Amino acid sequence: MAEGGEEDIPRDAKIVKTLLKSMGVEDYEPRVIHQFLEFWYRYVVDVLTDSHVYSEHAGKTVIDSDDVKLAIQSKVNFSFSQPPPREVLLELARNRNKIPLPKSAIGPGIPLPPEQDTLIFPNYQLAISKKRSQPVEETEEDEEAGEQNPTRDTNPSQEQRAETSQGTPQRVSFPLVKRPR
Repeated sequence: MAEGGEEDIPRDAKIVKTLLKSMGVEDYEPRVIHQFLEFWYRYVVDVLTDSHVYSEHAGKTVIDSDDVKLAIQSKVNFSFSQPPPREVLLELARNRNKIPLPKSAIGPGIPLPPEQDTLIFPNYQLAISKKRSQPVEETEEDEEAGEQNPTRDTNPSQEQRAETSQGTPQRVSFPLVKRPR
């Protein structure tokens, strides 16, 4: 920014720039100043609103410094929490570390999910019924068996039909492969 532009900015923006410079921040976007000013404004409005509520609760007509201190302390208590003392953390760690870790049953390496949960597992099934719409031609073995058993006729018996109709369809799954064109 030009030196002449420094005079045009508000006093609060100059304070934010001075704070940034005192913290060693030399390079920043100009919007950072606006963000700090917005944060600053919201914080002050919240504290003063809480101070007003506290003074009304106390039956006062004017906000005094005690109300502002109470509002700031309330905001600090609910916004920030202190970590527990070091001794407490060490005791918790000792108690937790008394329990040994379970032995790994899988072995070395990265454990993989079950095959049915992977992307390469076939996720579809085709129902193929056992019934055939066309009559099946007898093979040489069938002809030989037919000569030995003269009571057998070419049409399937009623028992065979009942087995075929009552049987559940066979389910088959297979991975997809692209056909070459």
